[in-house]
Amino acid sequence: MKTYIETERLIIRELTYQDIDGMFKLDSNPKVHTYLGNNIIKTKEEAKKNIDFIKLQYSKNGIGRWAIIEKESGDFIGWTGFKLITNLINKKSYYYDLGYRLIQESWGKGYATESAIACLNYGFNKLNKKDIFAMADIENAASNTILKKIGMSKINEFNYNNVIHNFYQITESE
Repeated sequence: MKTYIETERLIIRELTYQDIDGMFKLDSNPKVHTYLGNNIIKTKEEAKKNIDFIKLQYSKNGIGRWAIIEKESGDFIGWTGFKLITNLINKKSYYYDLGYRLIQESWGKGYATESAIACLNYGFNKLNKKDIFAMADIENAASNTILKKIGMSKINEFNYNNVIHNFYQITESE
């Protein structure tokens, strides 16, 4: 497995099948999916399919979401990183979307902010991106706060799957 980023408290690496239990814990929790369309999974086979989908993105697009491992415990605590958006969302396509999702026990510890900052640095310094985007349900106060805290600027609001979302951007110079 390839490690992409190491921070003070986190290892950010490719998702592998050893992450199935963690992905199941993450995506079977209704509270985690409150602002994500409430599409919880019900089986570990679904968790495996999600990992398969991300692995396909690695091979097809050269990028995909990465596992977040807490250094101290060695536990999978969620995912972070980029997804290449190829379809049209908010009148834009072919851009890198920054995202993160943490298991509930890891909320409020600064891990999402720490991983997002590390990913932005990776995107600008290793991938040579000129700009990076993100979106969050307008009702998701925690995610919107994180995106602003890491320096992203809100561009607009738009309807995504019948839910109003904020659309953010940060440029290399910012």
